[in-house]
Amino acid sequence: MTAVAAVDLGASSGRVVRGTVTDGNVHIEEVHRFANGPVHHGGSLHWNVRGLHREVLKGLRLAGEVSSIGIDSWAVDYGLLDSEGELLADPFCYRDSRTDGITPADGLYAVNGLQFQPFNTMFQLMAEPLLPQASQLLLVPDLISYWLTGERGAEYTNATTTGLIDVRTGQWSPELTRDLPGLLPALRHPGDPAGVFEGVPVTAVGSHDTASAVVAVPASNDRFAYISCGTWSLVGVELSEPVLTEESRAANFTNEGGVDGTIRYLRNVMGLWLLQECLRRWNADLEPLLREAATATGSVFDPNDPVFLPPGDMPARIERWCGKSMSRPEIVRSILDSLALAHRDAVVDAQRLSGKEVEVVHVVGGGSQNELLCQLTADACGLPVVAGPAEATALGNVLVQARAVGAAHGTLTDLRELVRKSQPLKRYLPR
Repeated sequence: MTAVAAVDLGASSGRVVRGTVTDGNVHIEEVHRFANGPVHHGGSLHWNVRGLHREVLKGLRLAGEVSSIGIDSWAVDYGLLDSEGELLADPFCYRDSRTDGITPADGLYAVNGLQFQPFNTMFQLMAEPLLPQASQLLLVPDLISYWLTGERGAEYTNATTTGLIDVRTGQWSPELTRDLPGLLPALRHPGDPAGVFEGVPVTAVGSHDTASAVVAVPASNDRFAYISCGTWSLVGVELSEPVLTEESRAANFTNEGGVDGTIRYLRNVMGLWLLQECLRRWNADLEPLLREAATATGSVFDPNDPVFLPPGDMPARIERWCGKSMSRPEIVRSILDSLALAHRDAVVDAQRLSGKEVEVVHVVGGGSQNELLCQLTADACGLPVVAGPAEATALGNVLVQARAVGAAHGTLTDLRELVRKSQPLKRYLPR
C-alpha cells in the first residue's frame, strides 16, 4: 500500500486528504477540512493565503506518513514576491471588481486559446498596483508549494489559465510576457518533482483543480463530455489539440492544459455559486429546498451574466433578471433549470466546434451529489449522465502522485479504470 497526501484548496473550503492505492483500487480519507473565502480589506477582495498555509501544515501533520504531497487549487489568482522572496501582500480574489471593464486585445485567442474572462491572470496584472515592486509571480498552489519546499515553479495546467501561455507550444509566450521579464518561473508538469518538505517529496499534480478532476472522470473511452460541477461548472471535452477558430472564440470556449498533454476544451458556466450565495443569504439548508424545488416551476436566466459574479444578494439579482418575485423553491428551481440548459448548450457547442462525438456526460465534483441537477442535465442534454465521484479533484491529485511514485501505472485510461472500480457512481437517463 502506498499513501500520499493531496492538498485541495477550493474557493469556499480547503482540505487535506490521505489517499492510498492498493490492489488495483484507490481510496481517500479526508484528514483535515477548513473554511476559505475572500476577505474584504483596503476596499478590495483578497485571500488569506497565510492562513491557508497554516491549515495545510496542520493537515499534513494529521496525514501521517506519506510518500508524496501534491497541491491543487482554484485557478488564475497569484501572489507576488519581492526580491527577497517575501510575499508583498495577500493575493487579490478573482471576484474583486478592479478588472471590471477590461477588454481583450485582438489576436489573443490565436495565441493563448482562452475564453475571455476579465479575471484571467493577465488582466489582473493590468490592474495590479504592486507589479512594479514584484520580483516573481506564483499562482496559489505554487505559492503554497514554495512555502513548503523553498523551490519555485509554475505548474503547467494552472499556468495555462493565466492567458500568458502559448497554447500551441505549451510555453510562456514571448509575445505576451515581454513586459514581465523574470516575473514568471520555469514551468513544471504533472508528475515532476517540486521539492521536498520535511523529507517527503512534493510532486507537481494537475494543480488547477479542474485538471485534477478530469483525471478522475470515470470514462471507459474518449467519447465523453465532462462537467466538473462545484462553485463553477466547467463543461467540455478532452482533446489532443486546441481549437483556435474564430467560431470557437466567439462561442467563448477555452483551451486549457490537461494532464499528459491533453487539452481541456471547455466553457466556464457560473455554477453552484448561484445556489451557495442564495443559501448564505437565506441562512437555509439545501435539502428541504431541493425537495420543494423538484415540483416547483422556475424561470430561466443566463447564469453567465456578469451581474452574478460578485458576492452579495443573489436572490434579489435573480428576481430582477427574471422580472418577478419568486419563492425560495422557485428560485432554486430557476437556478437548476438555468444551469442544466447552460450545461446542454456547452456540451452541444463543444461537439460542434471540436468535431468530437459525445455518448455520455460525466458529472464530477460536489454537484454530482445534487440529484435534481443531474437529472435535469440528462433531460436537457438528451444523454445519459454518470454522476460521481464527488471527490474527483482529490482523487485526480492522488492518482497523479501515485503514478509518480510507482504505485499506479499507465495512461489516463488506466487511472480512470481505478476510479471506476473504486468509487460509487450513479446513472441518470434522459426523460
